[in-house]
Amino acid sequence: MYEYIENKSVIVKDDVYWIGYLDQRTGIHCNPYLIKDGDQIMIIDGGSRPDFSTVMLRVLQSGVKPGEITHLLYHHYDPDLCGSIPDFENIIDRENLKIISKAENFMFIDHYNTNSEKIEIGNIYNEFEFDSGRKLKFIETPYAHSQGSFITYDEKTKILFTSDLFGSYNDNGELYLDLEQSAYDCKDNCDYCNNLECKIKKIVEFHKRIMTSKKALNMALNRIEKLDVEIIASQHGNIINNKDYIKIIINKLKMLNRVGIDGFMEEKSNEV
Repeated sequence: MYEYIENKSVIVKDDVYWIGYLDQRTGIHCNPYLIKDGDQIMIIDGGSRPDFSTVMLRVLQSGVKPGEITHLLYHHYDPDLCGSIPDFENIIDRENLKIISKAENFMFIDHYNTNSEKIEIGNIYNEFEFDSGRKLKFIETPYAHSQGSFITYDEKTKILFTSDLFGSYNDNGELYLDLEQSAYDCKDNCDYCNNLECKIKKIVEFHKRIMTSKKALNMALNRIEKLDVEIIASQHGNIINNKDYIKIIINKLKMLNRVGIDGFMEEKSNEV
């Protein structure tokens, strides 16, 4: 079992760092990440404003000075990702800092009073290339949380940064997901699982509430299955560094029927 390290940054693989925290208000793990690539440093989904000091401490623990950060990447526009943008801009204090996201997200990110140059992923053909030649691929997952949602695949490490996808309400103190043998043996449809301690159930419940519909969720999962992924680095919950776990979770999520508006409409139809 992997230990959750609350007071330091963690190397996920090679030059990719977890710089996250436990949100005391919600009890959910929030997971910003940092990529070092030569003289370029990218922060992914930097976090909320109240937790900025914690994230910046993790950045310093990774050996990065604020002024060395060159790019901020945001998968959607919610405040738990974007709230700290003005704080990052102030402490980084460089004219050529760039913010990367999708056009639909910038419509709302602009309300965080940002000043940096904005790069829309569609204008760079849905990929970002570091000076070293390393590439990040951006895969659109519309309405797999919001209209402008997308995920990021790092070709070098085979890490997939999935934002809300593969997120969880899991608050068990572990950084990495560790499934018991029962997860392999379970044949139940997670729509009807009654085991409140089941880690997969907590992932399932998260997706049923956060994703907009089964159609949007399955579109995203189908696109993920085409990638050679070794590690899932989600925005909330646990990091998944076991390919078998990834397959199990994808299969469970595809079985869901009451996702987002689908579940809401079913509940309303059953009301007297």
